[in-house]
Amino acid sequence: MRRNIVPVLSLLMGTLFLFLGNGLHGLLLPVRGAEEGYSNEVLGLLGTAWASGFVLGCFFAPQLVKRIGHVRAFSSFISVIAIICLLSGLFVDQYAWVGLRAFTGFCTAGTSMIVESWLNERATNESRGTIFSLYISITLFGVVGGQMLIPLGDPSTTTLFMACGIFYCLAMLPTTLSTAASPQPLRSVKLDLRSLYRNSPVSFIGILLIGIANGAYGTLGAVFGARAGLQPGTIAIMMSTTIFMGAMMQFPAGKLSDQIDRRYVLAGLSGVAALAALLLVVLQPHDATTMIILVACYGATANALYPIAVAHANDFAGSDDFVKVSGGLLLLFGIGTIIGPTLGGPVMTHLGPYALFAVTAAAHVTLTSYALFRSRRRAAIPASDRENFSSMQAATSPMGTQEGLNLDPRAAPLREQSIQGDDGLQPGAR
Repeated sequence: MRRNIVPVLSLLMGTLFLFLGNGLHGLLLPVRGAEEGYSNEVLGLLGTAWASGFVLGCFFAPQLVKRIGHVRAFSSFISVIAIICLLSGLFVDQYAWVGLRAFTGFCTAGTSMIVESWLNERATNESRGTIFSLYISITLFGVVGGQMLIPLGDPSTTTLFMACGIFYCLAMLPTTLSTAASPQPLRSVKLDLRSLYRNSPVSFIGILLIGIANGAYGTLGAVFGARAGLQPGTIAIMMSTTIFMGAMMQFPAGKLSDQIDRRYVLAGLSGVAALAALLLVVLQPHDATTMIILVACYGATANALYPIAVAHANDFAGSDDFVKVSGGLLLLFGIGTIIGPTLGGPVMTHLGPYALFAVTAAAHVTLTSYALFRSRRRAAIPASDRENFSSMQAATSPMGTQEGLNLDPRAAPLREQSIQGDDGLQPGAR
């Protein structure tokens, strides 16, 4: 294992610092914004702007990287993110924050794609699975570790913003100091909505709904905690617990989905997530322990849905279509992530902070109903013919990129055909 990790150790260290900064930055803004008295609509727009920028980055960042090179592009992207983070601490203005957040999302897509393509280039077929799993684990620990730094500082000062900027600068060093050759050009992304829907209606609709629910909670969860009277340290624990529980649930839920119809697993998990959300709406607990327990139940089920929906889509796709199908679904998830906070903010303003979970419950009830409906319209793929379940980055971190999918070991058929020069099987080939 050591022989497999050493060639990419510096990149993985940079990735850890990158996601430490992302985790801290992503939670610090809504916590500080809530303290400043920003409206729910504005705080929701922080998430909408970030997701919009990220989706645009998936389309346009590859062109910029192709033009100026990986190292220069990476340095530029991460410098912009660090500058934005520091400016956000110095100039506290809600409208400026929304605009800057869009640039952060765009640059985050660029930095992630560069790191992932670099890892993909350095990985071998034998080490790819190990590197992919370690990469997902590092992104998880980075995001959670960054969030857990909130209790160590005062969000009302510039200290945590400065710490965030330091993490981003540290993330830049391993890649800029590397003597390794730059990887191949990044792949652009194409979204074919019709073919995605024909392939799997449940996955198409489900991923969009999952994006709406996860986007609403991921952006406004901290705002909910502040409006419900939680301290910043408790908010960080609540948000981190949600991610950890989702990570813990992925493999048991995935194992179950390998044995029975995945649509039943999607319906069941969505139903439990909806129930936990509705309990929060009805009970409106003010006790932090009760609130965190219910939110943990919600996170465990809601965050396990994404990889199962992707696995279901790939059950009906060819083995060489993994990147194309999963990449399209990833962008649908991004679209949902744009819708969720935009919808959640006004709902919280008019109906109170707990109404955030009414938005997520509506999305999950719809997913449960649609999954059960579709299970009666098309027979399930036999268990022996299904694609094996595997956890995916977007399930436990804000979003993933096309290059992260290319790093996945399941993309091996596409890589082999690409090496042989069959351009017709390369999604987004130039």
